[in-house]
Amino acid sequence: MTGPRVEVTDEALMIRYQRGDSSAFAQLVRRHQTPLYNFAFRQLGAPQVAEDVVQDAFVRVVQNAGDFKHEARFTTWLYTIARNLCIDQMRKRALRRHPSLDESRSSEEGEGPTLGEQTADTTANVERDAGGAEIKQRIAKAVETLPNEQREVFLMRELANLPFKEIAEITGVPENTVKSRMRYALERLQEALCEYEEYARALR
Repeated sequence: MTGPRVEVTDEALMIRYQRGDSSAFAQLVRRHQTPLYNFAFRQLGAPQVAEDVVQDAFVRVVQNAGDFKHEARFTTWLYTIARNLCIDQMRKRALRRHPSLDESRSSEEGEGPTLGEQTADTTANVERDAGGAEIKQRIAKAVETLPNEQREVFLMRELANLPFKEIAEITGVPENTVKSRMRYALERLQEALCEYEEYARALR
């Protein structure tokens, strides 16, 4: 009789990859590409650009694999790379003075789960589905309006499930600052949802 299967850590997979095991890298990609894409997409609002960020992030992991220290956390390293790539894209967009990325958002179906989809109730009736979709859209729009510093903390915490200490390392600010940004982000999102609830009650 075999015991419970223990999942190999990211760090162990990275060490195996450094030693020449390409399957270990493939496992890291499978494990992290979806939350990393969701993080980049919610930061940048454009599916193709988010895909490019994810691809570039993993390319840099390959190029700099030898620099990874065994005592470091892989997710800290990966999200630091992705965050810097997102910042580069935001700077490019600001320089181009692009009028809007709304066109890209209109075709996001199938491009990865939105914030609320992870807890979607598949047994809900049509009316609840419609209301749930509206709330998800409301949350997504509220997240877009968050200041960059609050949004990135919220996304790393909610989509990537990173601990505050790790987010602090990635963003280069004290852990208490990270917690404050998360608190402000949640307060703003709660306000947005309260407005929605008041509007919904007025329609009844």
